[in-house]
Amino acid sequence: MAYESPLLHILRREKEGHYKGGLYHHVQIKLAYNTNRIEGSKLSEEQTRYIYETNTLHLEPGSDAANVDDILETVNHFSCFDHLLDIADQPLSEAHIKQFHRLLKANTSDARKTWFNIGGYKTRPNEVGGMGTTLPALVPPAMSALLEEYGVTEQVTVQSIIDFHFRFERIHPFQDGNGRVGRLIMFKECLAHGIVPFILEDAHKFYYYRGLAEYPATPGYLIDTCLSAQDKFRQALSYFHPEEQG
Repeated sequence: MAYESPLLHILRREKEGHYKGGLYHHVQIKLAYNTNRIEGSKLSEEQTRYIYETNTLHLEPGSDAANVDDILETVNHFSCFDHLLDIADQPLSEAHIKQFHRLLKANTSDARKTWFNIGGYKTRPNEVGGMGTTLPALVPPAMSALLEEYGVTEQVTVQSIIDFHFRFERIHPFQDGNGRVGRLIMFKECLAHGIVPFILEDAHKFYYYRGLAEYPATPGYLIDTCLSAQDKFRQALSYFHPEEQG
């Protein structure tokens, strides 16, 4: 039987019970808002909450029209997180990673581009932060090697999950959506290994991007950013489920 951490049990129980106002509810909104905002979404946290809680979009008087892809990717992220909880305790695989991408990009304008290949690896070269990434033809073997090496890690720690994230982002296997998929992977792997997960906030985007850019020489920047986010998640866990703190 697969290991189910206490936190994973809580999130699954609240999801399956359609429990409102709890930790699962909190994570759905905070994670979708921040991870999409980091990638350029213009939706506010309150609009994200509105979409989740009422299935409608609230526009402030005088505000700009909302981008349809921002709305779709927010809704998709809610579904993707539910899928994450379903498979959280399974060993990470390429099939899981591709399914995250497929769910996140479903019905968006990118999905209508034949070359974009949602749920599949990129077909055209791309870059991140002005740096080149793994060329399309080399992505399959690079991903296979990354997962094989990670899969034999003797004891998965938060540092090894962060290291996987850096390497995944340097490969940048998808045409777009790599950051969101990568952050979902980190959340999943924390749950899988009984580690307190974390939500990287848009307010700390600069430190996150600096951490990725300087990771080879100074891994502490990215690690410290993630550990700070982990401390904040502990506060949320303490508020919603203080029984898990002692």
